[in-house]
This record gives sequence, C-alpha cells and structure tokens, in this order.
Amino acid sequence: MSTPTDPIPRRKLSDAVFDRLHAMIVKGAVAPGDPLPSERALMDRFGVGRPVVREALQSLHQMGLITVSHGERTRVNAITPQSAVAQLDGIAQTLLSVAPENLDHLKDARRMFELGLVRVAALRRSDDDLHALHHLIAMQSAARDRPDDFVAADIAFHARIIAIAGNPVITALADAMLKWIFHNHGALLRWSGHEDTTLAEHRQIVAAIDAQDGDAAVAQMATHLDRSAGLQPRA
Repeated sequence: MSTPTDPIPRRKLSDAVFDRLHAMIVKGAVAPGDPLPSERALMDRFGVGRPVVREALQSLHQMGLITVSHGERTRVNAITPQSAVAQLDGIAQTLLSVAPENLDHLKDARRMFELGLVRVAALRRSDDDLHALHHLIAMQSAARDRPDDFVAADIAFHARIIAIAGNPVITALADAMLKWIFHNHGALLRWSGHEDTTLAEHRQIVAAIDAQDGDAAVAQMATHLDRSAGLQPRA
C-alpha cells in the first residue's frame, strides 16, 4: 500500500467515549445538576471497560463539565463564564511561575481592563453600586491591621467596580486577572504605611464614579494602579 497523504489517526476508546458524553452535555440531553448514567450503564451502552469510562469522565471533570464525587453520582455542572475562565487557573499559575516576566504583562492587561471598566462604571452606576463601594471601603478601613482582610477587601472593591458593567464574560476575565495578580504579587500588597493612601485613592475613585465623571474616574484609577505597581515589598 502507498503511504497515505491524509491518514485518519487512531483514537483511544476513552476519547470516543468523551466525545459521546460531551455531545450529550452540549446538546442538553443531560441538564446542569442532572446525574450522568452510572459507570456500569456507560460500560454497557458503549461496550467498553471501566478504565475507559473513568478516563473519559476524568477528562470531563478536568474541563469543569462534571463533578465527580466519591460515593456519589457524577453530576453535570452549569457552564458559566466564571466556570469556563476558571479552567485557565492552573495553566495561568504555571505560566507566571515559569516565566515571571509575564506578571508585568498581566498587570498591563489588568490596567487596560480596569481603566475601560471604571469609565463604564461611572456612566452606569446605581445607588446600590455606590452603597456597596462605600461599604467595601469601610470594611477595608476597619482591616488596616489585618493584612489578609485588607487585601481581600481591596480585591472585592475592584471586583465590584468591574461588575457594574454587567457583562459576565468581561467580569469573569477581569476577576481572574485580579486573582492571578494578587496571588502571585501578594507580597507587594502587604505593606505597612500605605493603607491610608490606598483608602484615600479608593474614595477618590468612588467620588468620580458618584459624579458620573468618566474622565476623572479613569484618571483616579490610573493614578491608583500606577502607584500600586511601583510599590516594593518590605524586607
């Protein structure tokens, strides 16, 4: 026989089972929260062994499509922008670990996102949004002497501004960037002596959002992010 120019690759049985189950989920044959058929039922349905079924289920689990719990039925997960972006967590953390210079690129991306989103927030904010932002500033102020709580309130403050845009895809992406940055750059956020500056800048940002002044909101956020990016951790 001549050498084929477009050969059909041989596939593992588990890949074929994965495709069948993936199609069931995508087409809605099983809804979020519903259990998948048991391993035995899948073995009988597809004519394969238990290791093949388990490998296919593990692949679906790694994609966040199902939840596999010991002693319980495997269930289908709801697919949301947050759950989709969450699948990037592992590779993002690895990327930042093996190539730390990418943290600066990530911070640049975060800056672009937040400067655009704070302008949107200034135009779309509601009274409830303003109340939530003031409440988060009060929480952060009360946590001056608790670094972990101070940082958690900081993350929540920025995430709340992002959420005002009302775009779940943008919110998921921006929230993920915040998490990756704070996780890998947390030491720079646990300083002493800059808490009052951070709180003052947050209040200025909210004042601009309250006034629905998009230009001022962008300027205040840029000042805040640029100053934070230039901080160095204490020895």
